[in-house]
Amino acid sequence: MTAAAPTVVWLRAAILLFVAQVTCEYGMVRVVSETGGPKGKDYCILYNPQWAHLPHDLGKASLLQLRDWTASMLCSPSDLPAKGFSNQIPLVMRGNCTFYEKVRLAQGSGARGLLIVSKETLVPPGGNKTQYEEIGIPVALLSHKDMVDIFKSFGRAVRAALHAPNEPLLDYNMVVIFIMAVGTVALGGYWAGSRDVRKRYMKHKRDDGPEKQEDEAVDVTPVMTCVFVVMCCSMLVLLYYFYDHLVYVIIGIFCLASSTGLYSCLSPLVQRLPFGKCRVPDNNLPYFHKRPQVRMLLLALFCVAVSVVWGVFRNEDQWAWILQDALGIAFCLYMLKTIRLPTFKACTLLLLVLFVYDVFFVFITPFLTKSGNSIMVEVATGPTDSATHEKLPMVLKVPRLNTSPLALCDRPFSLLGFGDILVPGLLVAYCHRFDIQVQSSRIYFVACTIAYGIGLLVTFMALALMQRGQPALLYLVPCTLTTSGALALWRRELGMFWTGSGFAVNTSLL
Repeated sequence: MTAAAPTVVWLRAAILLFVAQVTCEYGMVRVVSETGGPKGKDYCILYNPQWAHLPHDLGKASLLQLRDWTASMLCSPSDLPAKGFSNQIPLVMRGNCTFYEKVRLAQGSGARGLLIVSKETLVPPGGNKTQYEEIGIPVALLSHKDMVDIFKSFGRAVRAALHAPNEPLLDYNMVVIFIMAVGTVALGGYWAGSRDVRKRYMKHKRDDGPEKQEDEAVDVTPVMTCVFVVMCCSMLVLLYYFYDHLVYVIIGIFCLASSTGLYSCLSPLVQRLPFGKCRVPDNNLPYFHKRPQVRMLLLALFCVAVSVVWGVFRNEDQWAWILQDALGIAFCLYMLKTIRLPTFKACTLLLLVLFVYDVFFVFITPFLTKSGNSIMVEVATGPTDSATHEKLPMVLKVPRLNTSPLALCDRPFSLLGFGDILVPGLLVAYCHRFDIQVQSSRIYFVACTIAYGIGLLVTFMALALMQRGQPALLYLVPCTLTTSGALALWRRELGMFWTGSGFAVNTSLL
């Protein structure tokens, strides 16, 4: 069933392609000034290779004069200049006639290419087989915003070269995402398991220890799992239809939750510092009446400040992603420490339900939406018609390290959702707790962590082969669940592993 879903999607895409006879690819237009000035700059274009192919190598692309003819729609011979477009690439506005009529007039007047400026969402310039055979020059769409930037940056005397570099199968930023994801799962699982068992051991010895001051873990029940999945489905659908209104709510929640997570991650380190142990004076203020230490107050202010800085500068693509990833990792660690799956049965229920949820919203919803787009991918990357142009922050994001049209035009970042870390991470944490219970030298923890890494690599391979967003849980859930269950079966501990029964504390493993 899992193999059939991508096949159906690709078959549907092939049928639509055959009927419409339209293909589209991203390309680049390199613009330079004729008078020197600033160095060249690349802009995104959307072109149809059925008109004419673009060279992959910029060195093989002709650098031609870019002529601003946007005062005209270029729909009739009267719209042509008196001397034509000899060896030029004219810029004309979209509308009033078909793409074919525009490019036919441009080619007839000596143009070597055509850029159609659009104030709307870019669409592939289509035609039919006869028209494709007649036209021998490339035609592409350029956004109106980019056209304005071209003439603002380079003046009116500019030259342009159209090209379409090959897309790499995988970007090097996948290595960074892999390290962050596996590292977060391993660290969060280890910390959650050790903390939980240590807390139970200290509570068994004495109830008034310092461990009692820590936040209580929340055991996930089947009812909570069902409620959580229903909430996830509802929120995803609401975001799909009311994205511009709800995105700011999600951003606010992320700022609050991530600052709390950062505080939780840093507080054990700050408590080891030899200074700042003095407490605030006696008072009746909320929270402060507990007389917290000065260093913990400073830590809280620092965490809030980091979250606020990200919130203010979240759209600064050059560096804001670093803060988002740091806050996201802290949030994931905090959630792994706070939420606990008490049995392998609970782990299996949660992972399988979210497995179905992920596959449905990625592979099935394209058949249910008018646009034919996946609800999950559309929400995660931000709708193309969003007026706010905001992105949801509940992802790890790393900018593409390869120069490519995809990075320039469509998705300048690679993303991995927090759910793809948290859901398998809860199973890893359970495996670590069970290791300590049966004194197995962390064999379950290590095996499940390795299985998570393998599942993530399979996800990246599927992404490279299919060149479309993948539901990571489709690969992560089978890898982690199968590995954990098979290991328990091989060690003849499946009954204990399934129910989480037994508690033997080995303090050497803490």
